[in-house]
Amino acid sequence: MTKSEKNQAIDSLLDVLTQNNIFYLADTSGMTVAQANGLRRLCFAKGISIQVVKNTLLTKAMEKSDKDFSEIYVALKGTTALMVSDTGNAPAKLIKEFSKKSDKLKLKGAYVESAVFLGADQLDNLVNIKSREELIGDIIGLLQSPAKNVIGALQGSAGQKIAGLVKALEDRAA
Repeated sequence: MTKSEKNQAIDSLLDVLTQNNIFYLADTSGMTVAQANGLRRLCFAKGISIQVVKNTLLTKAMEKSDKDFSEIYVALKGTTALMVSDTGNAPAKLIKEFSKKSDKLKLKGAYVESAVFLGADQLDNLVNIKSREELIGDIIGLLQSPAKNVIGALQGSAGQKIAGLVKALEDRAA
């Protein structure tokens, strides 16, 4: 690889790192071609981009970035696949799903919205991270809950009692 090709690769990785707040590093060493192709198909189906990267080039791209990736440098050993997604837990779910078929795919580390997770033991924590859409849905549900309770009470027997009291007060005022 020539120096200009390396610089292009670093710039390309830098673009990926600056445009995305979520990426995972996985170890794919020992995978057969069929397993690697199956992983790529699964990633494509789930909207996750995957590419095998050179650790030194990724480190240089991280160093050029405005973000602080220093904690994740320790994960950059051996074969590294960079998995990028818009959803924080999608790659973790994919790794867990794929690991049921083959033990060749292992989580090395993850960077999710400035939080760093290192090691395969963090996989369950990453799977349980809620996506932005799930969090918004939870918040909307919590906000709607009191209004639903009031409407339900007004439509039920309590609502009839309140209507009767309002009618009695109206009759008394007239």
